[in-house]
Amino acid sequence: MEDNILIDEKYIHLDSEYDSKEDLLKYLTETMLKDDIIKDTFYENLMERESKYPTGLNTGDIKVAIPHTNPEHVKRAAISIATLKKPIRFKNMENSTQDIDADLVFMLAVDNPEKQVPLLVKLMSIFSQKEKLEEIKNSKDKSEIKKIMEKLLED
Repeated sequence: MEDNILIDEKYIHLDSEYDSKEDLLKYLTETMLKDDIIKDTFYENLMERESKYPTGLNTGDIKVAIPHTNPEHVKRAAISIATLKKPIRFKNMENSTQDIDADLVFMLAVDNPEKQVPLLVKLMSIFSQKEKLEEIKNSKDKSEIKKIMEKLLED
């Protein structure tokens, strides 16, 4: 896969149920921290960045959030994906006074600053494909989501 971004089934969380984005992001962070993908500074910096630069995105029927932080808090590039049983509220990246109830969360751990913008651009093109978002959201199979994401990131 392009740029060696790790999409591992252990970072794909199906039908997740959390009370807040803080709880969800803490859980996603802990799973990557256990595998030494990110540094222990990741969560704190992720939340700080989220408060300044929100990551909720209104992509139509299925809304997404793409929380991430700076590469110095990452050891190895990876994406953690959570499909949510009930949406989690994020601030809208286009208007921080608005809330977005995200159905899918793609937490990015990018280890190279030069890869961050191209990855975000590629993800934005994926998010414009309603049928692919529905496929990811409705999947009950981690390996299926992994295959979908790997194919979409390769295209």
